[in-house]
Amino acid sequence: MNSDSTAKQHRLLIDGEWRISDQMQSVYNPYDGSLVANVCRATSELMDAAIGAAATAFEKTRALTTYERVGILNGIVAGLRQRAELLAQTIVAEAGKPIRLARAEVERAISTFDTAAREVHRLEGETLPLDITPNGKGRIGLTRRFPIGPVAAITPFNFPLNLVAHKVAAAIAVGNPIVVRPASQTPITSLLLGEIAMEAGLPAGALNVVPSPVEQAEQLVADRRIKMISFTGSAAVGWPLKVKAGKKKVCLELGGSCAAILEPDADLDYAVPRLAAGAFGYAGQVCIAVQRLLVHNYIYDEFIERFLRYIELEVGVGDPHDEHVICGPLITPADADRIEQWCEEAVRGGGQKLMGGRREKSVVWPTVLTKVPPVYKVYTQEVFGPVVTITSYNDFDQAIELVNGSRYGLQAGVFTRDVQKILRAFAALEVGAVIANDYPTFRVDNMPFGGVKDSGFGREGVKYTMQEMTEPKLLVLQMEPPP
Repeated sequence: MNSDSTAKQHRLLIDGEWRISDQMQSVYNPYDGSLVANVCRATSELMDAAIGAAATAFEKTRALTTYERVGILNGIVAGLRQRAELLAQTIVAEAGKPIRLARAEVERAISTFDTAAREVHRLEGETLPLDITPNGKGRIGLTRRFPIGPVAAITPFNFPLNLVAHKVAAAIAVGNPIVVRPASQTPITSLLLGEIAMEAGLPAGALNVVPSPVEQAEQLVADRRIKMISFTGSAAVGWPLKVKAGKKKVCLELGGSCAAILEPDADLDYAVPRLAAGAFGYAGQVCIAVQRLLVHNYIYDEFIERFLRYIELEVGVGDPHDEHVICGPLITPADADRIEQWCEEAVRGGGQKLMGGRREKSVVWPTVLTKVPPVYKVYTQEVFGPVVTITSYNDFDQAIELVNGSRYGLQAGVFTRDVQKILRAFAALEVGAVIANDYPTFRVDNMPFGGVKDSGFGREGVKYTMQEMTEPKLLVLQMEPPP
């Protein structure tokens, strides 16, 4: 077992063993500040051991048969189901995620591993006719994807199970060992996942979970034995990391400032509750949270009235253990301070606050701003908090320009019954995905997920991560004897 329940201490998972360290970190509940647990942190020597274990394990993981990899993934699915409530409660405790959203994250992680188990069977190559030129006569080509080797996964606090699952499930599916460096605020959930994976029969060293200081995360990025970096987090950290990674493969899933366009024919009965959930669920601490609402002048006043009324009556705020709450605490008081400062700055600059201004410790109540000049941080940066701006527009092309004016390009929502406008948005919006008639927060875990501009590099989503974690190789066969 990885923990001492009496002392609430968690060890590191390295080479199939639970290792102790003389460095510890305390994990606190974001809502009430109570101690959740103490967790070992990797020293330079322990991080080196984890990387070495992954490098050694590659000979075992690359030799696993399809049957064996599917069996391990299915075993993890069973383990997640068996411990679903424990995992959900752990996510609430260390991340402050409301319980209903934490349970949904566990279900998504189950789906992620289940999808990986099915995608293993579809990790196929192709046959190429090579006789398209005279010198190719009598030859065919066969392609196959091969695992690239040890992967380093650096994961964020906001989805401490499912965003780890996306990297771990894909690595297992293709035969790569992986070293996970979880977010310092939320390491316990990933350690529980490591325990479940070991019980499912994953070879020692195939999954190493090593909470660590930033210095050891940089050590992980720089080590030549690591062949790929999979990072989910902020653009400020992700892009410099790509430079430090050198010749390694890199996949970056970074931030967003996601917008939704509402045309005059939008179904407001559906759009209003979805956009409120997308803006304020988990206190907006989601990279595809709704941050900018672009509303046509024709429905602007009606939308604002309905939106504010819905938030007031339906959006539960406060204790994440309350089943009605969707907007719980920010991950740290410093983040709550920052969000308050950004909102005050926008209001001083001419923006109007239609709702918000209340705060208790790390809980910031839903905030709605309008008429914010597009130079202030709540509009131009990723807020990562329960704040949404509403901007009016006159025509659809103007709305597209407003969406594309952001430095980010992750996902966007478009509410209209006009198929031609949807197709125009699909072609013109500079984002990784356009969600028609729903909020930009929509995601199913088999979707290709990622963005353009400052929002990332590469794609996640189980099948697409598996492709990122493999290299295609060609075999040319001479089917006829040479002349």
